[in-house]
Amino acid sequence: MKKDKVKVYTPNKKNKIKSANWQFWVIIALPMIYAFVFAYVPMAGILMAFEDYSPRKGFFGSDWVGLKYFEQFLTSRSSVNIIKNTFILGAYNLLVNFPIPIVLAVAINEIGSQRFKKSVQMVTYAPYFISIVVLVGMMMQMMDQRTGIINVLLENIGIDPINFFGEPKIFRHLYVWSNLWQQAGYSAIIYIAALAGVSPELKEAAVMDGASRLKRIIHVDIPCILPTIIIMLILQCGNIVNIGFDKVFLMQNNLNMDVSEVISTYVYRVGIVSGNFGFSTAAGLFQSLVSFVLLVIVNQVSKKVAETSLW
Repeated sequence: MKKDKVKVYTPNKKNKIKSANWQFWVIIALPMIYAFVFAYVPMAGILMAFEDYSPRKGFFGSDWVGLKYFEQFLTSRSSVNIIKNTFILGAYNLLVNFPIPIVLAVAINEIGSQRFKKSVQMVTYAPYFISIVVLVGMMMQMMDQRTGIINVLLENIGIDPINFFGEPKIFRHLYVWSNLWQQAGYSAIIYIAALAGVSPELKEAAVMDGASRLKRIIHVDIPCILPTIIIMLILQCGNIVNIGFDKVFLMQNNLNMDVSEVISTYVYRVGIVSGNFGFSTAAGLFQSLVSFVLLVIVNQVSKKVAETSLW
């Protein structure tokens, strides 16, 4: 007697993979479209750096001038001072705002009380949500030469009022340390997350060996989060010349212009205000190229020295 063969249905693997992944593509579709429209499509504007751009003629109809604007930007006295200001402000900002969030993260991680730890983290993280415009407005009110609370306190102890926003020597300190107050808590989050992944067994072994809290931080915590620290350092080194436009522009005035004018604000003044689109695009493209070169150099150095890199 012949037995009937029973066919077992096996779903197509390709269809299974497609049905399992469509949700993922739906989720990332909008960010991808946004990045394409607002990050990649505008890159056609780079052509303006090599053209005597005219809005009437457009990108492909304007007269080609080659590297003319790059030569003008790199040889003019004002541009040399602007590049110097950008590098100094960026390096100072990196020197202060890179290591201190690491110290803050380690300190928060060592707090025993969970309630106190959450309170400290919330207090340090909250300033990040303050608008740049509001932050600069607060600074101006507090440091006003006549009515600012800081100058009032200085007068009470016999010190003459200080024009904080009008003194060129103070501008960089105001920019960098106000940045630290606003962003330290936010920057520390990634290090706190990395510290949460440190093996408790390593800490227990260090305690058994008689290591103090400071030694446990130096020999256990820091080595475990070192790859994260190096990656963040590489990214921040690549952004040394990418000084944000909004805060610098809001803090600028005629008295501190010699030290506060950076590439981003210069591009705005020359390109938008003066209408010299080709020259300002060349300056902006130079800034992006320098950032890219710095990123590649720091990444290669890190790859050879610490064996950790972005690629």
